[in-house]
Amino acid sequence: MNKHPLLSVRNLCVDYITENGDVRAVNSVSFDIRQGEIFGLAGESGCGKSTVAFSVARLHKPPAYISGGEILFKGENILHYNEERLRTYRWQQVSVVFQSAMNALNPVLRMEEQFCDVLLAHNPGMTRYEAIKRAQELLTIVDIHPSRLKDYPHQFSGGMRQRLVIAIAMALNPELLIMDEPTTALDVVVQREILQKVYALKEKFNFSILFITHDLSLMVEFCDRIGIMYAGELIEVAPAKAILTAPLHPYTKGLGNSFPPLHGPKTVLEGIPGTPLNLLEVPVGCRFQARCGKVHDRCRQEYTFLTEIRPGQQTACHLYEEQGLQQDSVIYLDKAAGC
Repeated sequence: MNKHPLLSVRNLCVDYITENGDVRAVNSVSFDIRQGEIFGLAGESGCGKSTVAFSVARLHKPPAYISGGEILFKGENILHYNEERLRTYRWQQVSVVFQSAMNALNPVLRMEEQFCDVLLAHNPGMTRYEAIKRAQELLTIVDIHPSRLKDYPHQFSGGMRQRLVIAIAMALNPELLIMDEPTTALDVVVQREILQKVYALKEKFNFSILFITHDLSLMVEFCDRIGIMYAGELIEVAPAKAILTAPLHPYTKGLGNSFPPLHGPKTVLEGIPGTPLNLLEVPVGCRFQARCGKVHDRCRQEYTFLTEIRPGQQTACHLYEEQGLQQDSVIYLDKAAGC
């Protein structure tokens, strides 16, 4: 795996304009994705996962806007791209598999037309015959018979529609595939089939994946590394197995304890108390303080930093700083400085 990141997100801030003023939905988020790596983002609804994904694809529309930070793709800051450069960046370098496959497909167009729209728009020299041939290849890759190009989206099952969206996203051989809740509303058998197919395609074509889901157990099986988000901030980044077996942040531990194990004795599940933070009322200090069972005075007074506690594992929690962690181990900028 290439040691240089394909994507580097640095101190990303995203705000939403509201009647009560600007609300910061993503606050100084930083992470890397290497070539061929699957990087997951997990957290409760509203924590900012999809907002980060839309930022990487530059798909935000008002009232959302990127207020600070950098998004570097192969060393270039995509926030400086004009519309023409963005057109090349999207689909050819980065593509998106959206949360609802049926909503992502046009219900009144046959699949042949939808594939041709993408292929001909980004390949001016391609003929329609060549586009159809390429579409047939893509359907074969995701285990759908090429003859189904003549069908409409409603003639496919939920799992097949999801594979169709993945096939369209891969039409131009992108280097990064963003998958936002790609298996929502599908049963566990179909989920596994789709993710196994995506993983096989990733191994074959060596693209990277930004994978977003609520299902932490599913993410642990699929991803190489995982970032945990809470209230717009990245609070832990670690190898996938470490997130489940050796979590550091109290919130990450709560997520791990909130779903039942498949093996072993029955245990009482321990949910996370309270409700997600209202971003209109962000407290001073740690954003998780109101729901944390280990909160102390420093948590209520000082911002937390994403710091490296173990090799390859970072967290944003004062508990570990209290245990003697030196301030020079901070790897990203102070969130208190703003964007």
